[in-house]
Amino acid sequence: MPLEDLMWVEKYRPASLTELVDQEMIKQRLRALLQKKQQLPHLLFAGPPGSGKTTTAVILAKEILGEQWRDYTLSLNASDERGIDVVRERVKTFARYADRREGIPYRLVILDESDEMTSDGQTALRRIMEENSEHTRFILICNYSSGIIEPLQSRCAIFRFQRLDEASVTDHLKVIAKKEKLKHPGDSVFAAIYEATQGDLRQAINLLQAAAASGEVTADAVKSVSGAAAKARVAEVIAAALEGNFEAARTKMLELTRVYGVPERDFLKYANEALSSQKVADMAGAVSILAEYDYRLVQGSQPELQLTAMLAQLSALKGKGD
Repeated sequence: MPLEDLMWVEKYRPASLTELVDQEMIKQRLRALLQKKQQLPHLLFAGPPGSGKTTTAVILAKEILGEQWRDYTLSLNASDERGIDVVRERVKTFARYADRREGIPYRLVILDESDEMTSDGQTALRRIMEENSEHTRFILICNYSSGIIEPLQSRCAIFRFQRLDEASVTDHLKVIAKKEKLKHPGDSVFAAIYEATQGDLRQAINLLQAAAASGEVTADAVKSVSGAAAKARVAEVIAAALEGNFEAARTKMLELTRVYGVPERDFLKYANEALSSQKVADMAGAVSILAEYDYRLVQGSQPELQLTAMLAQLSALKGKGD
């Protein structure tokens, strides 16, 4: 069975700029650029997950290269293939090849999660972009443009995608629900999905599909698959740590990560949400601690050790405030 029949996020992926959810200013700017395809600059798409960055890049590839777009597009996830060797070997080899076929103005390189590339990799990419701009265009995709070195940013037209609002997401979910003939109690279900995903349309569609496994989408099903239970338990961990009860916090954390399989990055995400709903004497200090350990996890540090150290620091705030 084709992937698009299995996953709704693929089945209902927009095929044109018109179908792209929200992002009106970006669509307007891109339509203007597509009027003169040959003069298209390198592009940098920055914005939160699920806001349409990768989908937009694929739409552009189809618009520019036509039915053979796959043959003339190199797509890489830079967080997995982020080193200088990949840039030199795969990207450089692909980018330096010039196509003279009619209707192919240039090749496209789409680098997803470019802000996860190493500094050396980005520097090498800068040279490749300079040397091959005549017959290759690059689309860099990232969550945070601050993770892209300035020389790369200056060579791109920057498009900043906004987090999708509730109306845009819920309207799109309603369309999918109607096409899939899903039973549901009303709009409150779609509002609950938005609350759980906060504007990430990809995650919202996946959540809808998971909640509809039985053929009917209910509030309990949404709560179950959205990780609401996990969020509540992480909130308990953070509360225990802030009360200075390190041992209890550590035990609950290990249970969540080892037994229930909550990913470490999700744990940090839920912890940050929990902080905003609790009264913390030193909120600035607590947020700084979470930010520090989020950075350490991104750098590849041992996750369980880092989360344990984070809880220890949060627990230490209790003593400082007394």
